[in-house]
Amino acid sequence: MAVVAFPHSKDAASFGAENPFILIARVQVKPGKVEEYLEIAGRTDKGVQDSELGMLHHTFDADPDDDHAFTWSEVYANDAALRAHLANPVVGKYLEDHADVCEAFSVEVYGTLG
Repeated sequence: MAVVAFPHSKDAASFGAENPFILIARVQVKPGKVEEYLEIAGRTDKGVQDSELGMLHHTFDADPDDDHAFTWSEVYANDAALRAHLANPVVGKYLEDHADVCEAFSVEVYGTLG
């Protein structure tokens, strides 16, 4: 199935660059590693909130039915905010640190990126 975008601006190449979007990251933590993961998540949460001005919304939620499942929900103002998030050393350190404590990790992005 092909996806077709109908730009609302004259500059189709930048369509979406200034639109907000949602990022959802789902994490499944290994048994016996939840406390270690929560330390990593807490450090990352504080670091991201302090350093990413383009983030409009940021939550970290525990699954009430699974003690090992967590979800990050984030809303970014625009493409520049996404680039800042991906290049943030705090996020890089999180990805490094969580590799040993997580058994599954997925990221979904909803919106139109330029």
